[in-house]
Amino acid sequence: MNRAIHDQNLTRPGTHNAAVRDYDSVRRAIAFISEHWRTQPTIEAVADAAAVTPDELHHLFRRWAGLTPKAFMQALTLDHAKGLLRDSASILDAALDSGLSGPGRLHDLFVTHEAMSPGEWKNGGADMTLRYGFHPSPFGTAIVIATGRGLAGLAFADPGEEPAALADMQRRWPRANYLEDLGGTSELARRIFDTKLWRPDQPLRVVLIGTDFEVRVWETLLKIPMGRAVCYSDIATRIKSPKASRAVGAAVGKNPISFVVPCHRALGKGGALTGYHWGVTRKQAMIGWEAGQVGMH
Repeated sequence: MNRAIHDQNLTRPGTHNAAVRDYDSVRRAIAFISEHWRTQPTIEAVADAAAVTPDELHHLFRRWAGLTPKAFMQALTLDHAKGLLRDSASILDAALDSGLSGPGRLHDLFVTHEAMSPGEWKNGGADMTLRYGFHPSPFGTAIVIATGRGLAGLAFADPGEEPAALADMQRRWPRANYLEDLGGTSELARRIFDTKLWRPDQPLRVVLIGTDFEVRVWETLLKIPMGRAVCYSDIATRIKSPKASRAVGAAVGKNPISFVVPCHRALGKGGALTGYHWGVTRKQAMIGWEAGQVGMH
């Protein structure tokens, strides 16, 4: 009974709509900052672009990311992203092996994983049942996809784009059976986005469904600490395929478990943010959100 009540409260329409509105305001603000960051626009200008008052913007960002809008703006500039790359790319092994200095600082200590066999991947998920649900998140509506073995997919959608985002995920495993299960996926959504539940002693299991090469790339992404970034060539070196930067980029783009397997921490040549399957603005939002989480510990 308590579980059922908890799930209903988590996903009640008012809660979902408020989360969607919050992210929509954040998304507008980030898009404006991304276009005008060189001029360091005033908070009033950013608030106007987000269709909220300066006070509303300030409180929203403090609640959403643990940062003031000004600090968030700094975290989203390309110079900041390049600084992250300089900090980690030249000492990749040190970055990948740096441990926790506080709870929730390294996502990969929260995650254990297992890979499906190449045969299962080639079969397009035949005989596999994938449960899915739409849930509010700091980055818009999240589509959580799970098997009996753990989290298999995580995608994001802006308002009105949920069906298209789900169809995009379904194309990855076209022969699987899909079952909408809001209650069954709500606990996964909580564990993914509530940092209080990021506990290394209670890991979240993820199921990596891809080719051997793709899984190796995704496993390497899991080792990038929060608040750090690496470029494709560093990942290629890490998996002992130094000439495969382009293939690494393709594998990063095919990552089916956004955020948890942190493909947003992979940058292009020279620290460029490059493309992101769920939108560069959302990638910038994740980098800024993580900067806030790191700063809180």
